[in-house]
Amino acid sequence: MFLETAADEQTTGQSASRPLWRNRPFLFLFSGMTLSVFGNCFHSIALNLWVLQATGSAKLMSAVTLTHMLSSLLFGTFAGTIADRFDRRKLILMADTLRCLFVLGIAGAMAFLPSPMFVILILTALSAVVGLVHGPSFQASLTDLVGRDRIQQAAGVMNIADNAARISGLALGGIIVAAFGGITAIVTDAIMFACSVLCVVAAGKFPKRKQAATTPKSSFKDDYTEGFMLLWRNPFAKAVLFLTTITLMFFTSTLMLIQVMAVRIWEASPVHFGLIEAAIPLGYAIGASIILTISRKQRHRGKLILGSLILMGPFYSLIAVMSGAQLAIPFIFLVGILFSFCTLLVSVIMRIEVPSELQGRMFGMLGSLSSAAPPVGLAISAALADHFSPDLVLFSCGLLVFIAGIAAAIMFKPIRRYH
Repeated sequence: MFLETAADEQTTGQSASRPLWRNRPFLFLFSGMTLSVFGNCFHSIALNLWVLQATGSAKLMSAVTLTHMLSSLLFGTFAGTIADRFDRRKLILMADTLRCLFVLGIAGAMAFLPSPMFVILILTALSAVVGLVHGPSFQASLTDLVGRDRIQQAAGVMNIADNAARISGLALGGIIVAAFGGITAIVTDAIMFACSVLCVVAAGKFPKRKQAATTPKSSFKDDYTEGFMLLWRNPFAKAVLFLTTITLMFFTSTLMLIQVMAVRIWEASPVHFGLIEAAIPLGYAIGASIILTISRKQRHRGKLILGSLILMGPFYSLIAVMSGAQLAIPFIFLVGILFSFCTLLVSVIMRIEVPSELQGRMFGMLGSLSSAAPPVGLAISAALADHFSPDLVLFSCGLLVFIAGIAAAIMFKPIRRYH
């Protein structure tokens, strides 16, 4: 049973009634989250490049990525339950503090150990696990911090910043490694996590109304099992899990297939290949900006989500039959916009309709599926692309996305009718 008091209601209401730019807890937490995302991407590219440069082994480089992915897959749902049982602000502080220490440990292993790979893999796994606690704790706190009326605006701002942080983190990680070496890059990553800790400290206390404080009689196992049962009974939660998994699995697969087509079939120039790479994130950022601009006037969100998913299918198939990169780039850009509508609006619905005390488990489960679905889709698509032409596989993926979108529109009536 979850505790709720009138005083906590008032505290939450005061915080949530402020515009985002005057909501101090949100602004500081948002800044800390952006730094954490930047640090994660920066760390990922810097560590992979260092491993490849130091050992020359693609297998060892892939082992780092695989360690992170398996950690996310195995412990994501447990992390979500933790986020629903304990003070989420303290969990965020703990996660970023530990990640800072683990990353410093990786830098130390790189600098002083003759054979550091075993230690690096262990610390990478530990960093991934505590990072899993950070994600659901932050995401599940957002609605309580900004209020239901401003959640779409907040989600739009977050997604734009998240996209910018990921792109800049990947780009700057490579530059720092090339200019100053892998150890300097990893230490820079640790500094980002330390700055995130300071931001969360400055944010102050979170609203208590939906901080998911469980009774002492409730065991971790009970909360874990109950969370799955409640999420399964929640029509919005089931729809979100299905839509997000399908969207991410096909999105990463089709992106890889488009890159293969650009090289093998279109024989794209470096300039055109760069435009192809930039089209998706640019389209995503513009889509998020549109959602942010019309957040208060928007109606029929459910139809917009399902319509975007359905339209992505024909666009993928259309890209597959294009004769050159120049013709395909505008449609790739439109796919980025549609992808932002699918993912961003789905996350808005989830935060509004799934109870706050379940959102940690929801985001934890979503994190596990998000870690598993893209690699599975990539593996299947890559294997098929080796046996068949990539344009045929991409065309087929477009048909499957279209069918999945139609099925979702039929199966998930609450989403279809959602305003």
